[in-house]
Amino acid sequence: MIVAALLLASPAAATQEYILPTLFDVQDVAANDVLNIREAPDAKSAIIGTLAPDATGIEVVGTDRSGQWGQVNAGERAGWVAMRFLTNRTDVWQPGALPAGFTCGGTEPFWSLAPKGADLNWWTPEDETAYPGLRVLDTGVFRSPRRALVAGAGAQVLTATVTPAQCSDGMSDMAFGLEAMVILQGAEGPQLYSGCCRIAR
Repeated sequence: MIVAALLLASPAAATQEYILPTLFDVQDVAANDVLNIREAPDAKSAIIGTLAPDATGIEVVGTDRSGQWGQVNAGERAGWVAMRFLTNRTDVWQPGALPAGFTCGGTEPFWSLAPKGADLNWWTPEDETAYPGLRVLDTGVFRSPRRALVAGAGAQVLTATVTPAQCSDGMSDMAFGLEAMVILQGAEGPQLYSGCCRIAR
């Protein structure tokens, strides 16, 4: 009977270490050294920035085909760091929540959104609105960044979907790992906006 029970037991589910984008901390870099951010995923490529040996909360938005290099942003452009000097954080994507540095934005027209307490703050050059009662939905997949955001009441509702995907803001040379689609429901009827999101502070 015990043998039968063991045979019928399902194998342990594989644990997803991380899904990009997520945050990493620098590791194994000497206190008097820095981690170079390079123009391309190659140790001989030009250095375009550096990370301190104790830097934390580094957003990696993708990796090269080898998985040995991670794409990060250095100022207004994207670069690459050696993944062996990064360790992923396990506190980033929690069920029904957003990372503390989560923001989204787009161009043509310009807009941004970010959580603010229990509200979702929407901004354009012409207006700023706090949509109350923010609800964050997730798929239940462990550490998945995929989210849906719903906020507002009555005729004023904001709904956004956030999906892991390579995304460009159309202005800078930065790289983003999250794509956003936003629907605003208001007096003028539904309006659709698209843009990118980031999670680094």
